[in-house]
Amino acid sequence: MTGRDGGPTTHDGEPEMTVPAPVVVLLGGPSAEHDVSIVSGTAIATALAEQGHQIEQVLIDLAGAWWWLSTGHRRGERPAADYDDPAALGATGPYAVGAAIDRIAATEPPPVVAIALHGPFGEDGTVQALLEAAGVAYTGSGVAASAIGMDKALFKRLSRGLGLPVVDWREIRAARWRRDPAGVRLELEAFAAGATEPRLMVKPARLGSSVGMTLVHDPSELDGALELAFRYDTLALAETYLAGARDLEVSVIGNDPAALELFGPGEIVSGHEFYDYAAKYTPGLSETSTRAEVTDVQRAKILKIARDAYRAVGAEGFARIDFLLVGDAIYLSEINTIPGFTPISLFPTLPADGGHSFGAVCAWIVRLAAERHAARVGGQVVPGDLPR
Repeated sequence: MTGRDGGPTTHDGEPEMTVPAPVVVLLGGPSAEHDVSIVSGTAIATALAEQGHQIEQVLIDLAGAWWWLSTGHRRGERPAADYDDPAALGATGPYAVGAAIDRIAATEPPPVVAIALHGPFGEDGTVQALLEAAGVAYTGSGVAASAIGMDKALFKRLSRGLGLPVVDWREIRAARWRRDPAGVRLELEAFAAGATEPRLMVKPARLGSSVGMTLVHDPSELDGALELAFRYDTLALAETYLAGARDLEVSVIGNDPAALELFGPGEIVSGHEFYDYAAKYTPGLSETSTRAEVTDVQRAKILKIARDAYRAVGAEGFARIDFLLVGDAIYLSEINTIPGFTPISLFPTLPADGGHSFGAVCAWIVRLAAERHAARVGGQVVPGDLPR
């Protein structure tokens, strides 16, 4: 029995590997999403171990140093803050990035790297490029798709150019804000005044987990919102706020653009005014549903837009596509090429509607990574290959 991507599947349709590949899980990372990554990465490691994979967990600290956690390490009830001191956890290191990549590349049998790093460095194509250069298989999208997906401004420009519905926005660079704050204020106040809703959502362009986001109710809050966003990035976005919008999410899994599996949409009901960091990661504060109450027409349109967005950026492996629904109006919000795998994350739970467990989803993603790596064009270029 085979799945849509051509690989073997279990009796209930879940993809499997004949011999589970060894997996190196990367977690932590030098970004503001470090703690969320630890929760995701350790959950993925545990799930893959239960699926029969040999697991190594590599913690990247906030300074960018790499540490090998002890074999069989489990987070258990440890808070993410415990990982601020890897040596206290018995980790081996620190390794510089080059030495760490060399160690992974030299491992036999060759492993698949499961990237569980959220935010800059892990989700923006940087670590993907390092692994590409070393010839190491890794999960998720490649360099270009990762970079576009991480940059909300680029993604919105691409989406709008393809005719996909996105919320209107303005882009503000930190250098311009420092040089001409009065001009920026006037531009954004005019932008807000021209919309049906005067509130603005201000956020860093290249970060996730709602870190650095502010809902600006009136011009008096604008300066503080921009200063917060510029703590994390040199580019900020100001989007028109959609009052009463519903937050919907779709899980997409697959390498072949013609044979993608889509699940959802699910829905999040935030416990705060908007779906901020606390609302996302405080258990019990927000509610989630794997089956959003939408019409058949809305569901079909949402899934089509999700498929179009995934294909547009060239995503592979997996991604989560986020939407805002206001009445009958559907807006594409963003693509997340390394979505959360926390206990309250929708990405790994939406496929349960299709009979896929959390562990099976993790194993499926690893199989897709191995498939893509095996099919890559490459090998060492020799003089006879040059167009001379």
